[in-house]
Amino acid sequence: MILFENRLIERDEAVVDIEDRGYQFGDGVYEVIRVYNGHFFLLKAHMNRLERSTAEVKIKMPMPTAELERKLRELVKVNGLEDGFVYLQLTRGVAVRTHHFPEQSEAVLTAYTREMARPVKQMNDGVRTVLTEDMRWLRCDIKSLNLLGNVLAKQEAKEQGATEAIFHRGETVTEGSSSNVSIIKDDVLQTHPANNLILNGITKNKVFELARENGISVKEASFTVEELLEADEVFITSTTAEITPVVQIDDTTVGEGKPGPVTIKLQQAFTAAIEKESYAQTN
Repeated sequence: MILFENRLIERDEAVVDIEDRGYQFGDGVYEVIRVYNGHFFLLKAHMNRLERSTAEVKIKMPMPTAELERKLRELVKVNGLEDGFVYLQLTRGVAVRTHHFPEQSEAVLTAYTREMARPVKQMNDGVRTVLTEDMRWLRCDIKSLNLLGNVLAKQEAKEQGATEAIFHRGETVTEGSSSNVSIIKDDVLQTHPANNLILNGITKNKVFELARENGISVKEASFTVEELLEADEVFITSTTAEITPVVQIDDTTVGEGKPGPVTIKLQQAFTAAIEKESYAQTN
């Protein structure tokens, strides 16, 4: 079953109009929300970001957030999802094709579930990445459907046998094609500040919260490609990647070429946070 507009229907019943602005312009926003043990993880944070994205692109939410959360929980339950994610998308709706906003249109809501196990092997072994120039637009803080730049970078990484592409604007590292990038140098955790050049990651924010709780110094400040390559540890974060160590960037080995002690400590804290939130929703 999927959630389409305000109804749970079979997937093959859903129809997208050819003049849906999401289809023609990428005029919409989305969220990917993790589910562990049948329960959402960090749902409120994702809903807050969805509300921010819709406000930034001036799309009206089709229902109150509380009602949307209830429908998403119903979607998870009816599909029997234990471990995976919910993909949620809002477009501006259907209207005669013209670049400016239509005078009248109703947002189209779509959501579906997908099973996905935790990426244990990648988290244990680490991944290889490549550097690529960040040529995207300057509103990366909006989680919009306009992902062609990210798609091209991810394809570039795949063709080079890597898992992720790390963007840089000139000498400044921004983020990954589908993740945030953090470095550790002299036991200080650092990531790009949350401005218009990156998506303010829900997982990244949780990791920084856990770092502070565990006595790890944190710093939100931009860093250079050189600083990235000379870091003691590097990891990427996202809803589906969780905390994945980076062990190689292009031809450069990061640290000792294996997950470092600070990264491992944060992974353990993150797993504990998942278990704590799942327990709280169960009891």
